[in-house]
Amino acid sequence: MTHTPRLYVPVITPFRPDLGVDHAGLVKVARMMLDDGADGLAPFGTTSEATSMSVTERMSALEALVESGIDPARLIPGTGCAALPDTIALTRHALGLGVKGTLTLPPFYYKPVSDEGVFASYARVIEAVGSDRLGLYLYHIPQMTGVPITLNLIDHLVTAFPGVIRGLKDSGGKWDNTAAVIAAFPGIATFSASEALLRQNIAAGGAGCISASANVNAAGIARLIRAVGTAGEQAAADQAAQVRRIFEGLPLIPAIKAAIARRTGDPAHAIVRPPLVAMTPEHDAAITAALTLSGGLPSA
Repeated sequence: MTHTPRLYVPVITPFRPDLGVDHAGLVKVARMMLDDGADGLAPFGTTSEATSMSVTERMSALEALVESGIDPARLIPGTGCAALPDTIALTRHALGLGVKGTLTLPPFYYKPVSDEGVFASYARVIEAVGSDRLGLYLYHIPQMTGVPITLNLIDHLVTAFPGVIRGLKDSGGKWDNTAAVIAAFPGIATFSASEALLRQNIAAGGAGCISASANVNAAGIARLIRAVGTAGEQAAADQAAQVRRIFEGLPLIPAIKAAIARRTGDPAHAIVRPPLVAMTPEHDAAITAALTLSGGLPSA
């Protein structure tokens, strides 16, 4: 199967000073990402601080995005939780809003766990939701969860639930693993989590990327996707790599939020929920450099 490469932004979650979710701010940033050229959004994942949010907060925030007029078919919200009933509730709710699919972490508290146990968890979600409209995107981020999405697990799920497993986001950072998934399962959409791997992903038959730094450089990454195979490919790749490198040298989520706060002129967008800590002024020069490279630095 041929996949049209796309960019989905794991959009940040703005918080108010009281640490409540800022729905208006979320809608504003989400629209900004789409206006910058993103194909869609993957809210309520790692970059969105979703594991620091309650189920009710995540539901109401997703409703705010859809009610604002954003096409739910452009949304792949995160629904994975440590507790199985929470994952089921979030997945059922998202499907009811008409989303493209859900990006679903494996259960991540108990470890080590077997592929059999992880399969049973995903199977229960699929069976409990009970809809042929469900499209599940597996979320492989073992450095955070301690629970890898293995080739054996994917094979078991694809075989048991044909048509339900639509894709995978590989945030493991190892190209060999991404390449193996693409080769073994060409029928599902496999996304890289870094634009640094985007050209390899596209060449291998992958589906594009879902990248944290796209919050700052969506226009540049979208330009790179369009430029692959053209004379402008190297320049676009260089720009995307430069922006990515800046954030790889900083506390990622606080830095992304600080950059968005600078771009929008709203200091509240830099607020993070504990245990994360907001950026300090010592990193202002790096944030300025990233915004300058991405074209997001506000004019004086």
